Amino acid sequence: MPNRFVIADPKRCLGCYTCIAACAFVHEEQGLQPFPRLYLTYTSEGIMPIQCRHCEDAPCAEVCPVEAIKKEGNAIIIDEKACIGCKTCLLACSFGAIDFSVQDSLEQSIFKDIKENLMQDQKTQQRIVAVKCDLCNFREEGPACVQFCPTKALKLVDGVMR
Repeated sequence: MPNRFVIADPKRCLGCYTCIAACAFVHEEQGLQPFPRLYLTYTSEGIMPIQCRHCEDAPCAEVCPVEAIKKEGNAIIIDEKACIGCKTCLLACSFGAIDFSVQDSLEQSIFKDIKENLMQDQKTQQRIVAVKCDLCNFREEGPACVQFCPTKALKLVDGVMR
């Protein structure tokens, strides 16, 4: 079965950033990075959010050296605690849907005992973590961006579009 993903209608998007705010808010409530998993792009066709397409072949997961990116159900999910911040997934993503956030403390990391880690800022004891759309897989209501979009420009697609 093909993966689930969110698509946007650029003609309906207002560029109001409600989707971005909702995304960051619900992830912070879950104890995850309070960082949006999508961003807006402005084109001649209109404004639209860019986010993960949860590719069936998942090149991001294929290149992850620590298997922090995995398929769960019909979505490709990043385990933020296992991510080492190497950025190979960013290079592999053809949609540009992966970004990086600075995690507040190494205490949240499985790598907290490693002092000479490349992704660590030695002065602030922070680490870089990959973030991407996870379809808010922890919410029964589904993706917050879809639920809270005031113009219904976003739509969750389950399987093949017809």
